[in-house]
Amino acid sequence: MAHIDKVKEEIGWLKVIFAILLAADISLVAWGVQNYGKSSPLLLTIGVIAAFLVTLTIIWINSIAYRKINKLEDL
Repeated sequence: MAHIDKVKEEIGWLKVIFAILLAADISLVAWGVQNYGKSSPLLLTIGVIAAFLVTLTIIWINSIAYRKINKLEDL
């Protein structure tokens, strides 16, 4: 497999991971909004922390993908 094809495959996998994490992040935020007054403060705090960590992971995956896309220009 050529190097350019390998980089394209890696970008494809990063897109899948990005989409899954984005769906999880949106779900966590929606759950927190819907259950703000109903659930315990501990559970809401855990949800907020989880959403924050997922958001940071999304940003990290996005930066990796952009680096790989820029690497394609050099090939």
